[in-house]
Amino acid sequence: MTLKFDVQPQSSAKKQPSQPRLLNALKKVPVTPATILVVEDDINVAAVMEARLESFGYNVCDIARTGLKAIESQARHRPDLVLMDILLEGDMNGIEAAEQISAKSDVPIIFITCLNDPSVLDKAIQTHPYGYLVKPYDNAELRSCIEIALVKHQAAKEREELIAKLEDALLQVRKLSGLLPICASCKKIRDKEGGWQQIEDYISTHSEADFSHSICPECARKLYPELNLDGGYHK
Repeated sequence: MTLKFDVQPQSSAKKQPSQPRLLNALKKVPVTPATILVVEDDINVAAVMEARLESFGYNVCDIARTGLKAIESQARHRPDLVLMDILLEGDMNGIEAAEQISAKSDVPIIFITCLNDPSVLDKAIQTHPYGYLVKPYDNAELRSCIEIALVKHQAAKEREELIAKLEDALLQVRKLSGLLPICASCKKIRDKEGGWQQIEDYISTHSEADFSHSICPECARKLYPELNLDGGYHK
């Protein structure tokens, strides 16, 4: 009797998921909607703006009609972004409100205005906004401006956190501290693993110090008695 076996070759590497499957998996990852504070003194315009933002998937935490109200609302709700109209009710305009908000928070601010005036733009730029929209604008412009502002703000935040971590690590790296167990005879140092290292090897490993070897006069007399350190040889 002859037995036949059908052996299928097996790949050593695991099969990678296809790109469409990866994209579908990413779509299932829950993302918390961004919260937005709307600063607009016209009730009807504010209502339309709120409906637009909610259709984009954002949460509108509040609608402020004055600069003072905007400052108070931002401090209370801590939104992810502020849409700030420049012409507002009261004595404070949107640019002045943005200056006070930016002094206490790094929240990204996008200005919205009907004023196509270079002088107004120059004043707005001084507050370092994340965007500037001139009315009228369409939904695509509004949404892309918001998305870009959110991404840029997140990138800036991550960069600042990374810099802070690197600066902290730089202070701690290669820093010698504590009690060093050293041999009284050969002057070797015991490391954490229980081994013994030459003192220069240990210090080089745990600090930024480097060594240049030489011989001091006292050791030179002991090692090379035939040399006269004052010049010439001993007879």
